Amino acid sequence: MTASDTVTFQLNWEPNGFQSPYFFAREEGFYEAEGLEIEFVEGHGSPYAAERAARGDADIALAGASAVLTTQSKGFEPLAVAAVTQKTPAAVYTLRDVFGEQLSKPAQLAGRTVAPSATKTRILTAQLLENAGIRDEVDLLDVDPHTHHRVQHKVIDGTVDAAVGVVTNGIEIGREHDRTPDELPIGEYLDIYGMTLVTGPEFARDRPETIRSFLRASARGWAAATRDPERAIDVLVGRNATLERNRDIEQLKFETAANRLQFTSYVRKHGWGAQDPDRWRRLGETLSETALLEGAIDPDAVWTGDFRPDESLVTEYADRIRPAVE
Repeated sequence: MTASDTVTFQLNWEPNGFQSPYFFAREEGFYEAEGLEIEFVEGHGSPYAAERAARGDADIALAGASAVLTTQSKGFEPLAVAAVTQKTPAAVYTLRDVFGEQLSKPAQLAGRTVAPSATKTRILTAQLLENAGIRDEVDLLDVDPHTHHRVQHKVIDGTVDAAVGVVTNGIEIGREHDRTPDELPIGEYLDIYGMTLVTGPEFARDRPETIRSFLRASARGWAAATRDPERAIDVLVGRNATLERNRDIEQLKFETAANRLQFTSYVRKHGWGAQDPDRWRRLGETLSETALLEGAIDPDAVWTGDFRPDESLVTEYADRIRPAVE
């Protein structure tokens, strides 16, 4: 690795609060201290990001774990090098005046119509309903091709009882329309990974130290942003001034990711980015029961812990951020 080592970082979507730790890490000089120059690339969803990394069109990508496995089912070799969020950010959300009562448990969805925003969130919702024993009692719609914005409108106008997106989607429309929202985080009920950092086989083989440096700096970014979320969002808004209008929502997105999706007992024990083979296998079993996969998958081959640095800033991540999350 040289002082001018450039890394193309493919985001899963346009910059938002969930991604603020990486922009904060760059602003604070954490990547530079590792001899890295990061080129952020806006994305078009996790499947797009995971496939770009697997093809070698991007060095490292941010992508959901389910997208990593579906990319593998297409014959590619994506490799998750760190689990960014230990729980899926998917959530069922609604407005109180539409639903008629506070939504607080899956059983309340029986007899309701629910609209998912994407194929992967539909799959997770189906599993949530199956586990609750009410799958046949819920009208879980097919995915609307006009993305989550159309789904949000269906909740707002009462066309459906609830929708599926990510945490804070409900809060966002509730604030915008001065109505009371409710959210049911799917990650509280399904042991499914959320976002991961992914690379391809060539990059993993040729630039292992670059990956370790990237993970070191990213871990520092997550810890620093968790301790000072306001500054992290300042940096994000500084990059994209249009986010100023909803900066409180962007900060809520990050704080939700940091405190509810990332910081778990597993992270407390194993450190930032740690991955559990059993969780990958369970996700593989869930996806194998759907029509999402295009071929065979091997959950044990889709991830590795070889690139996680052993430095205390990673392994003691929980200790470094505990004051911010307790």
